[in-house]
Amino acid sequence: MSLPHAILTALLEKPSSGLELTRRFDRSIGYFWPATHQQIYRELGKLEQAGFIRALPSAQPSRGQKKEFEVLPAGRAELTAWASGEQDTKPVRNALVLRLRAAAVVGRAGLDAELRRHLALHERQLAEYEEIEERDFGAVAGPEDRLRRLVLRAGVGLETFWVQWLQEALAEVEDMEAGGRPGE
Repeated sequence: MSLPHAILTALLEKPSSGLELTRRFDRSIGYFWPATHQQIYRELGKLEQAGFIRALPSAQPSRGQKKEFEVLPAGRAELTAWASGEQDTKPVRNALVLRLRAAAVVGRAGLDAELRRHLALHERQLAEYEEIEERDFGAVAGPEDRLRRLVLRAGVGLETFWVQWLQEALAEVEDMEAGGRPGE
């Protein structure tokens, strides 16, 4: 049930239309909780039906007009209860890691190219996170900025892990291709 909570969080930060939420997800929340345009609109409808959000009154006719939503007290209470509650960690599912395990029994054909591709993806994501950190968090101010920076630092840490691990995995696979033994 985290997508509704991600939307409530985004709307508490700034009342927005579905399109604006989609753009904001693409630039921030979506880095760690991705959602499609359709998923966001579907959840907005559910949140509105549940009495957690409402469309802001518009001075112009609503036909063809973007509806902006705001969080109601019940929505804030729901988000507060969720944020202060317990959440067990979920096991990580990673297809690349599973592919390495499969390659151990069926062969490594194409594995080095796939590792390089993933390495490039994670290097780009790491560079983007570091650019965001430098641009948006040069001088951290209030508690909200400090917590947002912590979320970003989690992304930096995860991407740093993946870059380092992929470099290690690629070196190991290349060494196996060259006929080396472990530890040589």
